[in-house]
Amino acid sequence: MNFRTRALLALLCGLATIHWIISYCSDGGLFSVVTDYEEPGEVTQRELELAVFEPTLRDPATRLLEENSTFAVNSTDDSVFHMQPSTLTQCPVHPPNLVGPIRVFMEEAKMEDLEKAFPTLEVGGHSTPTNCLSRHRVAVIVPFRDRLPHLRILLHNLIGLLQKQQIDFAVFTVEPIHNNTFNRAKLMNIGYKEALKLYPWNCFIFHDVDLIPEDDRNLYSCPQQPRHMSVAIDKFKYILPYRSIFGGISAMTKEHMEKMNGFSNDYWGWGGEDDDMSSRVVYAGYKISRYPKAIARYKMIKHSEEKKSNPVNPCRHKLMGKTRRRYKKDGLANLRYKTIRVDRNPLYTHIEVDMYEKESRAELAKAGFPGC
Repeated sequence: MNFRTRALLALLCGLATIHWIISYCSDGGLFSVVTDYEEPGEVTQRELELAVFEPTLRDPATRLLEENSTFAVNSTDDSVFHMQPSTLTQCPVHPPNLVGPIRVFMEEAKMEDLEKAFPTLEVGGHSTPTNCLSRHRVAVIVPFRDRLPHLRILLHNLIGLLQKQQIDFAVFTVEPIHNNTFNRAKLMNIGYKEALKLYPWNCFIFHDVDLIPEDDRNLYSCPQQPRHMSVAIDKFKYILPYRSIFGGISAMTKEHMEKMNGFSNDYWGWGGEDDDMSSRVVYAGYKISRYPKAIARYKMIKHSEEKKSNPVNPCRHKLMGKTRRRYKKDGLANLRYKTIRVDRNPLYTHIEVDMYEKESRAELAKAGFPGC
């Protein structure tokens, strides 16, 4: 192989690398995320015994917000769930009965048995601390389809955890009608909107149904910066796949969601929507925060691929490449759907919706994304 041929091959390799970066990094820019939390290393046995977790923060303002996360509780006629009396003493900043690593129940309990195990929940799955005023009003939004066994496992593990953390919470499952392709991000936007119709939530946890927390110090609350919660998952050998990842479980305030215009509505099928949201975090001027991997640990429930109802989205890279240009128009601002039913079950609220897939895809085609 002569010099000219080798030079040509090197040039082609270089062009291929640039094309890959443009395809995988929003708008062709090199993606950069600075996390709020410094990794403190492995938790000591003494810390586990004392159940103490004090994250080391680069930003003192974040610590200040966490320590003063007091939210005014005002009664409203629009609230479907009962609110706590404001005369209660506020719950402590650090919940007192946390133990660290906890047992994970992977058995599929019957729903009626779970209802007996958690008899104090208000219809619709609403729970508040009994002896103090919660610092966090949290709606857990679960995009959902045909995963009732997984939902039972999640509820079995999550309800007790959130009660121990002294959270004012309810779980919302959001499911598309049968002929809609699964659109995880749009379902989360819908869950956000529908949950706010029922109660003045100030924190939203967007939660995959198949991820189960392993440590009760992984607080289900919202700090100053959007938080990526599912840092260490057993499927990935408890290693973060890449720095900018924002999928699985995330925590955001109402202010975060409004400033980022929520999630994209245009990712039909599997893939891309979480990286799109990661870009929105940065474009809106935020940073991704994370707990240490020793705390933010999850087990993933094994399941088969859903190739028919949730096929791989062939347009995901093309859409991701235009996030900066599109995110202020694509999201909460142009969210269209029809609520089919809202069922307030004993342990959770289930919302079924028509996402207007045909109309949404037609608009995407007009915007230069045919076949998406």
